[in-house]
Amino acid sequence: MRTHLYPARFRQDQGVLDLACPTDTRRFHAGVGSLDLLRALRDSRQRQRPLALNLHWPCSDGGDDYLRSLTQEIQLIGCQLGPRQPVEHFYLRGTPPAMEVLQLLMEQLRERFHFLDHDRGDYRIDLDPWHMDWATMGLLREQGFNHASIGVPDAHSDGPLSQARYQDPAPIESLVDAARTFGFRSVNIDLGYGHAWQTPASFDVKLASLIALEPDRVQVFDYAQAPARYQARPPQAFCSEADKSAMRRSSFQHLTAAGYHYLGLGQFARADDDLKQAQERGRLSRNCEGFTLHGYCDHVGFGLGAISQIDTLCAQNTTDARQYREQLGNGQLATGRGWLREAADPVRLHVAERLACDLELDIQAVERRYGLVFPRYFANLWPLLEALHRDGLIELTPTFIWLLPAGLPQVDGICALFERAALGTPVSANDEVIDHECF
Repeated sequence: MRTHLYPARFRQDQGVLDLACPTDTRRFHAGVGSLDLLRALRDSRQRQRPLALNLHWPCSDGGDDYLRSLTQEIQLIGCQLGPRQPVEHFYLRGTPPAMEVLQLLMEQLRERFHFLDHDRGDYRIDLDPWHMDWATMGLLREQGFNHASIGVPDAHSDGPLSQARYQDPAPIESLVDAARTFGFRSVNIDLGYGHAWQTPASFDVKLASLIALEPDRVQVFDYAQAPARYQARPPQAFCSEADKSAMRRSSFQHLTAAGYHYLGLGQFARADDDLKQAQERGRLSRNCEGFTLHGYCDHVGFGLGAISQIDTLCAQNTTDARQYREQLGNGQLATGRGWLREAADPVRLHVAERLACDLELDIQAVERRYGLVFPRYFANLWPLLEALHRDGLIELTPTFIWLLPAGLPQVDGICALFERAALGTPVSANDEVIDHECF
Protein backbone atom coordinates (compact mmCIF):
# COMPACT_ATOMS: atom_id res chain seq x y z
CA MET A 1 0.00 0.00 0.00
CA ARG A 2 1.22 3.49 -0.81
CA THR A 3 0.28 6.78 0.78
CA HIS A 4 -0.29 9.77 -1.48
CA LEU A 5 -1.88 13.17 -1.52
CA TYR A 6 -5.34 12.42 -2.83
CA PRO A 7 -8.52 14.31 -1.95
CA ALA A 8 -10.74 12.54 0.56
CA ARG A 9 -13.45 12.49 -2.10
CA PHE A 10 -11.33 10.11 -4.17
CA ARG A 11 -11.30 7.41 -1.53
CA GLN A 12 -15.03 7.63 -0.94
CA ASP A 13 -15.71 7.07 -4.62
CA GLN A 14 -13.23 4.27 -5.20
CA GLY A 15 -14.47 0.81 -6.03
CA VAL A 16 -17.70 -0.34 -7.58
CA LEU A 17 -20.41 2.15 -6.80
CA ASP A 18 -23.70 3.23 -8.22
CA LEU A 19 -24.35 6.81 -7.30
CA ALA A 20 -27.98 7.29 -6.30
CA CYS A 21 -28.26 9.68 -9.20
CA PRO A 22 -25.45 10.44 -11.66
CA THR A 23 -26.64 14.05 -11.74
CA ASP A 24 -24.93 15.73 -8.80
CA THR A 25 -27.92 17.22 -6.99
CA ARG A 26 -25.64 19.26 -4.74
CA ARG A 27 -25.83 21.85 -7.47
CA PHE A 28 -29.63 21.98 -7.33
CA HIS A 29 -31.39 24.92 -5.69
CA ALA A 30 -34.91 26.25 -5.27
CA GLY A 31 -34.23 29.15 -7.65
CA VAL A 32 -35.20 26.89 -10.55
CA GLY A 33 -38.93 26.29 -10.80
CA SER A 34 -41.82 25.24 -13.02
CA LEU A 35 -41.57 28.32 -15.27
CA ASP A 36 -37.99 27.41 -16.16
CA LEU A 37 -39.10 23.91 -17.10
CA LEU A 38 -42.00 25.28 -19.15
CA ARG A 39 -39.64 27.48 -21.16
CA ALA A 40 -37.30 24.54 -21.72
CA LEU A 41 -40.16 22.30 -22.88
CA ARG A 42 -41.35 24.93 -25.35
CA ASP A 43 -37.82 25.33 -26.66
CA SER A 44 -37.64 21.57 -27.13
CA ARG A 45 -40.88 21.68 -29.13
CA GLN A 46 -39.61 24.51 -31.33
CA ARG A 47 -36.42 22.62 -32.08
CA GLN A 48 -38.31 19.32 -32.54
CA ARG A 49 -35.70 17.44 -30.54
CA PRO A 50 -36.14 13.70 -29.87
CA LEU A 51 -37.24 12.71 -26.37
CA ALA A 52 -36.24 10.31 -23.63
CA LEU A 53 -38.95 9.87 -20.99
CA ASN A 54 -38.60 8.36 -17.55
CA LEU A 55 -41.52 7.69 -15.23
CA HIS A 56 -41.11 6.96 -11.52
CA TRP A 57 -43.56 4.54 -9.94
CA PRO A 58 -42.96 4.19 -6.18
CA CYS A 59 -41.75 0.89 -4.75
CA SER A 60 -44.81 0.90 -2.52
CA ASP A 61 -48.08 1.09 -4.44
CA GLY A 62 -48.72 4.72 -5.28
CA GLY A 63 -52.50 4.32 -5.15
CA ASP A 64 -55.21 6.26 -6.97
CA ASP A 65 -53.92 9.66 -5.83
CA TYR A 66 -50.51 9.09 -7.34
CA LEU A 67 -52.00 7.75 -10.57
CA ARG A 68 -54.26 10.80 -10.77
CA SER A 69 -51.30 13.15 -10.28
CA LEU A 70 -49.22 11.30 -12.85
CA THR A 71 -52.06 11.60 -15.35
CA GLN A 72 -52.22 15.35 -14.74
CA GLU A 73 -48.45 15.65 -15.18
CA ILE A 74 -48.51 13.68 -18.43
CA GLN A 75 -51.22 15.99 -19.77
CA LEU A 76 -49.47 19.20 -18.66
CA ILE A 77 -46.13 18.24 -20.15
CA GLY A 78 -47.69 16.70 -23.25
CA CYS A 79 -49.34 20.03 -24.07
CA GLN A 80 -45.93 21.72 -24.18
CA LEU A 81 -44.22 19.24 -26.50
CA GLY A 82 -44.86 18.51 -30.16
CA PRO A 83 -46.77 15.43 -31.38
CA ARG A 84 -43.98 14.60 -33.85
CA GLN A 85 -41.10 14.57 -31.39
CA PRO A 86 -40.06 10.89 -31.31
CA VAL A 87 -39.74 9.11 -27.97
CA GLU A 88 -36.52 7.22 -28.59
CA HIS A 89 -36.11 6.07 -24.99
CA PHE A 90 -38.58 5.34 -22.20
CA TYR A 91 -37.84 4.01 -18.73
CA LEU A 92 -40.46 2.98 -16.19
CA ARG A 93 -38.59 3.00 -12.89
CA GLY A 94 -39.52 1.40 -9.58
CA THR A 95 -41.78 -1.55 -8.94
CA PRO A 96 -44.22 -1.79 -11.86
CA PRO A 97 -47.88 -1.14 -11.01
CA ALA A 98 -50.62 -3.70 -11.60
CA MET A 99 -50.95 -4.54 -15.27
CA GLU A 100 -54.28 -2.74 -15.69
CA VAL A 101 -52.73 0.44 -14.23
CA LEU A 102 -49.65 0.11 -16.41
CA GLN A 103 -51.78 -0.34 -19.51
CA LEU A 104 -53.74 2.79 -18.61
CA LEU A 105 -50.52 4.76 -18.13
CA MET A 106 -49.12 3.58 -21.46
CA GLU A 107 -52.36 4.54 -23.23
CA GLN A 108 -52.15 8.04 -21.77
CA LEU A 109 -48.49 8.38 -22.71
CA ARG A 110 -49.08 7.19 -26.25
CA GLU A 111 -51.95 9.65 -26.67
CA ARG A 112 -49.66 12.56 -25.77
CA PHE A 113 -46.28 11.45 -27.12
CA HIS A 114 -44.96 9.92 -30.31
CA PHE A 115 -43.74 6.46 -29.29
CA LEU A 116 -41.91 4.61 -32.07
CA ASP A 117 -43.38 1.45 -33.51
CA HIS A 118 -41.75 -1.66 -35.01
CA ASP A 119 -39.51 -1.95 -31.95
CA ARG A 120 -37.37 1.02 -33.01
CA GLY A 121 -37.27 2.66 -29.57
CA ASP A 122 -35.40 1.61 -26.44
CA TYR A 123 -38.11 1.07 -23.82
CA ARG A 124 -36.99 -0.22 -20.43
CA ILE A 125 -38.78 -1.36 -17.29
CA ASP A 126 -37.72 -2.35 -13.77
CA LEU A 127 -38.94 -5.77 -12.67
CA ASP A 128 -39.43 -7.37 -9.28
CA PRO A 129 -38.89 -11.15 -9.67
CA TRP A 130 -41.23 -11.90 -6.75
CA HIS A 131 -44.17 -10.15 -8.43
CA MET A 132 -43.70 -11.14 -12.06
CA ASP A 133 -44.50 -14.19 -14.20
CA TRP A 134 -44.18 -15.32 -17.79
CA ALA A 135 -47.66 -14.15 -18.76
CA THR A 136 -46.94 -10.65 -17.48
CA MET A 137 -43.61 -10.59 -19.32
CA GLY A 138 -45.49 -11.33 -22.52
CA LEU A 139 -47.91 -8.48 -21.84
CA LEU A 140 -45.03 -6.09 -21.15
CA ARG A 141 -43.48 -7.04 -24.48
CA GLU A 142 -46.79 -6.31 -26.19
CA GLN A 143 -46.73 -2.86 -24.58
CA GLY A 144 -43.44 -2.21 -26.37
CA PHE A 145 -40.92 -2.80 -23.59
CA ASN A 146 -37.72 -4.36 -24.94
CA HIS A 147 -35.18 -3.88 -22.13
CA ALA A 148 -35.59 -5.39 -18.66
CA SER A 149 -33.85 -4.50 -15.41
CA ILE A 150 -34.32 -7.15 -12.73
CA GLY A 151 -33.72 -6.37 -9.07
CA VAL A 152 -32.19 -9.06 -6.90
CA PRO A 153 -34.53 -9.32 -3.89
CA ASP A 154 -32.93 -7.12 -1.23
CA ALA A 155 -35.67 -8.19 1.14
CA HIS A 156 -38.06 -5.65 2.54
CA SER A 157 -37.24 -6.92 6.03
CA ASP A 158 -34.30 -8.58 7.70
CA GLY A 159 -34.35 -12.14 8.91
CA PRO A 160 -34.35 -15.69 7.55
CA LEU A 161 -36.98 -14.94 4.90
CA SER A 162 -34.90 -12.15 3.38
CA GLN A 163 -31.80 -14.35 3.26
CA ALA A 164 -33.71 -17.22 1.69
CA ARG A 165 -35.09 -14.96 -1.02
CA TYR A 166 -31.67 -13.46 -1.61
CA GLN A 167 -30.10 -16.85 -2.32
CA ASP A 168 -32.99 -18.36 -4.31
CA PRO A 169 -32.00 -18.10 -8.01
CA ALA A 170 -35.22 -19.53 -9.44
CA PRO A 171 -37.35 -16.33 -9.77
CA ILE A 172 -34.55 -14.39 -11.46
CA GLU A 173 -33.65 -17.27 -13.75
CA SER A 174 -37.31 -17.55 -14.77
CA LEU A 175 -37.49 -13.85 -15.67
CA VAL A 176 -34.25 -13.97 -17.65
CA ASP A 177 -35.58 -16.96 -19.61
CA ALA A 178 -38.89 -15.18 -20.20
CA ALA A 179 -37.16 -12.00 -21.38
CA ARG A 180 -35.12 -13.93 -23.90
CA THR A 181 -38.10 -15.98 -25.05
CA PHE A 182 -40.20 -12.86 -25.68
CA GLY A 183 -37.38 -11.04 -27.48
CA PHE A 184 -36.22 -8.41 -25.00
CA ARG A 185 -33.04 -6.83 -26.38
CA SER A 186 -31.15 -6.75 -23.11
CA VAL A 187 -31.44 -7.92 -19.52
CA ASN A 188 -29.80 -6.04 -16.67
CA ILE A 189 -29.59 -7.40 -13.12
CA ASP A 190 -29.26 -5.08 -10.11
CA LEU A 191 -27.14 -6.50 -7.29
CA GLY A 192 -26.83 -4.62 -4.01
CA TYR A 193 -24.36 -5.20 -1.22
CA GLY A 194 -23.96 -3.95 2.33
CA HIS A 195 -26.96 -5.25 4.27
CA ALA A 196 -26.12 -6.50 7.75
CA TRP A 197 -27.19 -10.05 6.93
CA GLN A 198 -24.90 -10.22 3.90
CA THR A 199 -21.41 -11.65 4.16
CA PRO A 200 -18.63 -11.75 1.54
CA ALA A 201 -19.26 -15.50 1.25
CA SER A 202 -23.04 -15.16 0.69
CA PHE A 203 -22.40 -12.33 -1.78
CA ASP A 204 -19.97 -14.48 -3.76
CA VAL A 205 -22.50 -17.30 -3.95
CA LYS A 206 -25.18 -14.92 -5.23
CA LEU A 207 -22.84 -13.27 -7.72
CA ALA A 208 -21.80 -16.65 -9.12
CA SER A 209 -25.45 -17.65 -9.60
CA LEU A 210 -26.13 -14.43 -11.52
CA ILE A 211 -23.06 -14.72 -13.72
CA ALA A 212 -24.25 -18.21 -14.66
CA LEU A 213 -27.43 -16.64 -16.12
CA GLU A 214 -25.28 -14.53 -18.50
CA PRO A 215 -27.26 -11.26 -18.31
CA ASP A 216 -26.22 -8.53 -20.74
CA ARG A 217 -25.52 -6.09 -17.91
CA VAL A 218 -25.01 -6.19 -14.15
CA GLN A 219 -25.49 -3.11 -11.99
CA VAL A 220 -23.67 -3.32 -8.63
CA PHE A 221 -24.50 -0.81 -5.93
CA ASP A 222 -24.03 -0.06 -2.26
CA TYR A 223 -27.33 -0.13 -0.36
CA ALA A 224 -26.10 2.94 1.51
CA GLN A 225 -26.16 4.77 -1.85
CA ALA A 226 -28.99 2.89 -3.48
CA PRO A 227 -30.51 3.81 -6.86
CA ALA A 228 -33.81 5.67 -6.78
CA ARG A 229 -35.89 2.50 -7.21
CA TYR A 230 -34.71 1.27 -3.79
CA GLN A 231 -34.72 4.52 -1.84
CA ALA A 232 -38.38 4.43 -0.84
CA ARG A 233 -37.78 1.33 1.26
CA PRO A 234 -37.03 1.68 4.97
CA PRO A 235 -33.33 1.87 5.84
CA GLN A 236 -31.79 -1.28 7.22
CA ALA A 237 -28.64 -2.04 9.18
CA PHE A 238 -25.44 -2.30 7.16
CA CYS A 239 -22.52 -4.68 7.41
CA SER A 240 -18.98 -3.57 8.27
CA GLU A 241 -16.94 -1.40 5.91
CA ALA A 242 -14.41 -4.22 5.64
CA ASP A 243 -17.10 -6.62 4.40
CA LYS A 244 -18.44 -4.01 1.98
CA SER A 245 -14.96 -3.44 0.57
CA ALA A 246 -14.55 -7.20 0.14
CA MET A 247 -17.85 -7.38 -1.77
CA ARG A 248 -16.81 -4.48 -4.01
CA ARG A 249 -13.54 -6.17 -4.86
CA SER A 250 -15.25 -9.50 -5.41
CA SER A 251 -17.80 -8.04 -7.83
CA PHE A 252 -15.10 -6.45 -9.93
CA GLN A 253 -12.83 -9.49 -9.94
CA HIS A 254 -15.50 -12.07 -10.74
CA LEU A 255 -17.42 -10.03 -13.30
CA THR A 256 -14.32 -9.04 -15.25
CA ALA A 257 -13.10 -12.65 -15.14
CA ALA A 258 -16.48 -13.66 -16.63
CA GLY A 259 -15.99 -11.28 -19.58
CA TYR A 260 -17.88 -8.23 -18.36
CA HIS A 261 -16.45 -4.75 -18.86
CA TYR A 262 -16.72 -2.07 -16.20
CA LEU A 263 -18.19 1.14 -17.58
CA GLY A 264 -18.31 3.08 -14.31
CA LEU A 265 -21.14 4.04 -11.94
CA GLY A 266 -21.41 0.39 -10.91
CA GLN A 267 -22.38 -0.71 -14.44
CA PHE A 268 -20.86 -3.82 -16.00
CA ALA A 269 -21.70 -4.89 -19.57
CA ARG A 270 -20.78 -7.70 -21.92
CA ALA A 271 -18.60 -6.89 -24.90
CA ASP A 272 -21.50 -7.16 -27.37
CA ASP A 273 -23.89 -5.02 -25.31
CA ASP A 274 -25.09 -1.75 -26.82
CA LEU A 275 -23.58 0.34 -24.00
CA LYS A 276 -20.13 -1.20 -24.41
CA GLN A 277 -20.30 -0.92 -28.18
CA ALA A 278 -21.22 2.77 -27.88
CA GLN A 279 -18.28 3.30 -25.52
CA GLU A 280 -15.91 1.69 -28.02
CA ARG A 281 -17.18 4.07 -30.73
CA GLY A 282 -17.07 7.18 -28.56
CA ARG A 283 -20.86 7.54 -28.64
CA LEU A 284 -21.70 6.87 -25.02
CA SER A 285 -23.17 9.70 -22.96
CA ARG A 286 -23.95 10.24 -19.29
CA ASN A 287 -26.93 12.11 -17.90
CA CYS A 288 -29.46 12.05 -15.06
CA GLU A 289 -30.23 8.37 -15.77
CA GLY A 290 -26.61 7.23 -15.86
CA PHE A 291 -24.96 5.96 -19.05
CA THR A 292 -27.14 6.33 -22.12
CA LEU A 293 -27.18 5.90 -25.86
CA HIS A 294 -29.56 8.86 -26.07
CA GLY A 295 -27.53 11.78 -24.80
CA TYR A 296 -28.74 13.91 -27.72
CA CYS A 297 -32.37 13.61 -26.53
CA ASP A 298 -34.23 15.94 -24.20
CA HIS A 299 -34.89 13.93 -21.03
CA VAL A 300 -38.25 14.46 -19.35
CA GLY A 301 -39.15 12.96 -15.98
CA PHE A 302 -42.57 12.14 -14.52
CA GLY A 303 -43.31 11.34 -10.89
CA LEU A 304 -41.93 12.06 -7.43
CA GLY A 305 -38.33 13.22 -7.53
CA ALA A 306 -38.03 12.68 -11.30
CA ILE A 307 -35.31 14.70 -13.04
CA SER A 308 -35.65 16.38 -16.43
CA GLN A 309 -32.60 17.45 -18.40
CA ILE A 310 -33.27 19.71 -21.37
CA ASP A 311 -30.36 21.51 -22.97
CA THR A 312 -28.66 23.39 -20.10
CA LEU A 313 -31.51 22.93 -17.60
CA CYS A 314 -31.73 20.22 -14.95
CA ALA A 315 -35.04 20.30 -13.08
CA GLN A 316 -36.20 17.93 -10.37
CA ASN A 317 -39.75 17.28 -9.23
CA THR A 318 -40.53 17.69 -5.57
CA THR A 319 -40.05 14.59 -3.44
CA ASP A 320 -42.91 15.58 -1.12
CA ALA A 321 -46.01 13.58 -2.07
CA ARG A 322 -48.47 16.17 -0.77
CA GLN A 323 -46.74 19.03 -2.56
CA TYR A 324 -46.50 16.98 -5.75
CA ARG A 325 -50.24 16.30 -5.63
CA GLU A 326 -51.20 19.89 -4.82
CA GLN A 327 -49.03 21.55 -7.48
CA LEU A 328 -50.36 19.32 -10.23
CA GLY A 329 -53.90 19.65 -8.90
CA ASN A 330 -53.51 23.43 -9.34
CA GLY A 331 -52.38 23.02 -12.94
CA GLN A 332 -48.70 23.64 -12.17
CA LEU A 333 -45.71 21.47 -12.92
CA ALA A 334 -44.26 19.81 -9.83
CA THR A 335 -40.74 21.24 -10.17
CA GLY A 336 -39.12 21.65 -6.77
CA ARG A 337 -35.54 22.64 -7.59
CA GLY A 338 -32.95 22.48 -10.33
CA TRP A 339 -29.76 23.79 -11.84
CA LEU A 340 -28.70 25.68 -14.97
CA ARG A 341 -25.58 23.93 -16.22
CA GLU A 342 -24.47 27.00 -18.14
CA ALA A 343 -23.58 28.54 -14.76
CA ALA A 344 -20.95 25.84 -14.18
CA ASP A 345 -17.52 25.40 -15.72
CA PRO A 346 -18.28 23.76 -19.10
CA VAL A 347 -14.67 22.67 -19.61
CA ARG A 348 -14.51 20.62 -16.42
CA LEU A 349 -17.96 19.12 -16.96
CA HIS A 350 -17.05 18.14 -20.53
CA VAL A 351 -13.76 16.59 -19.44
CA ALA A 352 -15.41 14.62 -16.62
CA GLU A 353 -18.13 13.26 -18.91
CA ARG A 354 -15.84 12.26 -21.76
CA LEU A 355 -13.35 10.59 -19.45
CA ALA A 356 -16.20 8.73 -17.71
CA CYS A 357 -17.81 7.61 -20.99
CA ASP A 358 -14.73 6.94 -23.13
CA LEU A 359 -12.25 5.92 -20.41
CA GLU A 360 -9.79 8.17 -22.22
CA LEU A 361 -9.44 11.85 -22.99
CA ASP A 362 -7.99 13.59 -26.04
CA ILE A 363 -6.26 16.56 -24.37
CA GLN A 364 -5.50 18.27 -27.68
CA ALA A 365 -9.16 18.08 -28.72
CA VAL A 366 -10.14 19.80 -25.45
CA GLU A 367 -7.51 22.48 -26.02
CA ARG A 368 -8.75 23.13 -29.57
CA ARG A 369 -12.39 23.19 -28.54
CA TYR A 370 -11.99 25.62 -25.65
CA GLY A 371 -8.82 27.51 -26.65
CA LEU A 372 -6.78 26.66 -23.55
CA VAL A 373 -3.60 24.93 -22.42
CA PHE A 374 -4.75 21.87 -20.50
CA PRO A 375 -1.93 21.64 -17.88
CA ARG A 376 -2.35 25.34 -17.09
CA TYR A 377 -6.13 25.23 -16.93
CA PHE A 378 -5.97 22.24 -14.59
CA ALA A 379 -2.81 23.38 -12.81
CA ASN A 380 -4.21 22.56 -9.36
CA LEU A 381 -5.22 19.07 -10.53
CA TRP A 382 -2.17 18.20 -12.59
CA PRO A 383 0.01 16.99 -9.64
CA LEU A 384 -2.78 14.60 -8.65
CA LEU A 385 -2.98 13.25 -12.20
CA GLU A 386 0.77 12.74 -12.17
CA ALA A 387 0.46 10.80 -8.89
CA LEU A 388 -2.20 8.58 -10.45
CA HIS A 389 0.14 8.06 -13.41
CA ARG A 390 3.00 7.03 -11.12
CA ASP A 391 0.69 4.53 -9.40
CA GLY A 392 -0.18 2.93 -12.72
CA LEU A 393 -3.86 3.91 -12.62
CA ILE A 394 -3.75 6.20 -15.66
CA GLU A 395 -1.45 6.84 -18.59
CA LEU A 396 -0.76 10.58 -18.73
CA THR A 397 0.92 12.27 -21.68
CA PRO A 398 0.85 15.87 -22.97
CA THR A 399 -1.80 14.78 -25.48
CA PHE A 400 -3.85 12.00 -23.87
CA ILE A 401 -5.20 10.45 -20.67
CA TRP A 402 -6.03 6.73 -20.60
CA LEU A 403 -7.54 4.67 -17.81
CA LEU A 404 -5.23 1.69 -17.33
CA PRO A 405 -6.62 -1.70 -16.23
CA ALA A 406 -5.62 -1.04 -12.61
CA GLY A 407 -7.44 2.28 -12.74
CA LEU A 408 -10.75 1.05 -14.15
CA PRO A 409 -12.22 0.23 -10.72
CA GLN A 410 -11.35 3.82 -9.74
CA VAL A 411 -12.87 5.60 -12.76
CA ASP A 412 -15.72 7.15 -10.75
CA GLY A 413 -13.29 8.65 -8.25
CA ILE A 414 -10.90 9.91 -10.92
CA CYS A 415 -13.70 11.65 -12.82
CA ALA A 416 -14.98 13.05 -9.53
CA LEU A 417 -11.72 15.00 -9.25
CA PHE A 418 -12.77 17.06 -12.27
CA GLU A 419 -16.41 17.26 -11.17
CA ARG A 420 -15.37 18.42 -7.72
CA ALA A 421 -13.44 21.26 -9.28
CA ALA A 422 -16.46 22.10 -11.46
CA LEU A 423 -18.45 22.61 -8.26
CA GLY A 424 -15.91 25.22 -7.20
CA THR A 425 -14.37 23.00 -4.51
CA PRO A 426 -10.58 23.41 -4.37
CA VAL A 427 -8.53 20.37 -5.34
CA SER A 428 -4.91 20.72 -4.33
CA ALA A 429 -1.98 18.99 -2.71
CA ASN A 430 -3.10 20.45 0.60
CA ASP A 431 -6.07 18.10 0.70
CA GLU A 432 -6.24 15.38 3.30
CA VAL A 433 -3.53 12.70 3.08
CA ILE A 434 -5.17 9.27 2.87
CA ASP A 435 -4.15 5.71 2.25
CA HIS A 436 -5.05 4.60 -1.26
CA GLU A 437 -5.57 0.90 -1.96
CA CYS A 438 -6.52 -0.24 -5.44
CA PHE A 439 -7.96 -3.64 -6.26
